[in-house]
Amino acid sequence: MPGPQQSPPLAVPLAGALDDPQRAADLQKMKRLATGLFGLAAAVFLACVLVGEEAGAWVGYVRATAEASMVGALADWFAVTALFRHPLRLPIPHTAIIPRKKDQIGTSLGAFVQENFLTRTVVEERLATVDVPGRLGAFLASPGRAERLAGDAGAALGALTDLLKDDELQPAVAALVDRKLRETPAAPAVARGLELMVDGDRHQEVLSAALTGLANFLADNRLVFRARLGDASPAWVPDWVDDRVFDRVFDLLQGFLAEVGADPRHELRRSYDHRLRAYVARLRTDPAAAARVERFKEELLDHPAVRTWSGSLWTTAKTAVVTAAADPDSELRARVVGLIRSGAGVLQTDPTVRELVQRQSVRAAGYVVERFAGDAADLVGTTVARWDTEETSRRIELQVGRDLQWIRVNGTVVGGLAGLVIYTVAQLLG
Repeated sequence: MPGPQQSPPLAVPLAGALDDPQRAADLQKMKRLATGLFGLAAAVFLACVLVGEEAGAWVGYVRATAEASMVGALADWFAVTALFRHPLRLPIPHTAIIPRKKDQIGTSLGAFVQENFLTRTVVEERLATVDVPGRLGAFLASPGRAERLAGDAGAALGALTDLLKDDELQPAVAALVDRKLRETPAAPAVARGLELMVDGDRHQEVLSAALTGLANFLADNRLVFRARLGDASPAWVPDWVDDRVFDRVFDLLQGFLAEVGADPRHELRRSYDHRLRAYVARLRTDPAAAARVERFKEELLDHPAVRTWSGSLWTTAKTAVVTAAADPDSELRARVVGLIRSGAGVLQTDPTVRELVQRQSVRAAGYVVERFAGDAADLVGTTVARWDTEETSRRIELQVGRDLQWIRVNGTVVGGLAGLVIYTVAQLLG
């Protein structure tokens, strides 16, 4: 069973840029000239017929010239007209060539462009004579160019984020972050972080800050702790005893914290350092220790606050980046401008980068040509196929018709001269 027939492509009008009134006027002028010459030859021929050969032998020569001119003019008029339409609207075979062969002409034109212009050899030879990095660097280095490109990039980024749907991307980003965090072993990362702290002696700074914070916390809440001690003390113990015991213990604790904080070689610090280094080793070697860290990580990721945070990552990051990209005075825009200017300077001065960009641009252009030359040829063919037939013929005639009318003029003149020569030879031989 035959399938459904495909409808032909709809004809579309050509762009109006080709419709040049001056060309149309010149074409009409040349048509009048060519037709006028034909009319002149016809008038001369008619006059010679009316005068007759009794007026002299010269009449035969003039008549033969005029007759041949008319034949040449008519033949060339037919040939030129047959390119664009049926002469005298008669469906003569092999006429109206352009309207009848429009689609084939488009296909042939596309193939011609592909085979002779869109080839790797042609493109590479052309680019070999062009300083691609130099031109690109000069373009980027022109005054105000970096700022405009940074602004365009910011506008493009804003437009792109407007096209993206937050309600679809936000869960996807949250799921991606959650999956990556769950897939990444926590123990090696924690061990490496602690190791960097220990190697840089940062863990002692953390301990000092913690001791200072604890001492300040105790001092700020001294009355609270004293009241707590009073509540826990037996009723028969006098308050002055509680005060002395509390002051003694509190001062000893504060003194101990101050002592540890002031002595970088304190025994507590050494013990803390030893235990922390041992814990780093266990995280790397002890599966049980690593498993405890993994369980803590899983509990942390399952916490509602963490889930809320991961769900807001996309919105927060998008808002921050888009806002910075749209602000001409933002640090992001300044960095982009600086990057463009730096790249322009490198493209103009660094020989290694210049050679790399030149080579890669030639390679990329060759790849693009090989990959898309067929598509470009198809584009030419299909575009011509969609053009309106009569409009296409008229536009082509408008572009080249003036030169074709010279064929009619030359045919009239050359035909007349050929007729004169033939008649003269005939008279000599007769």
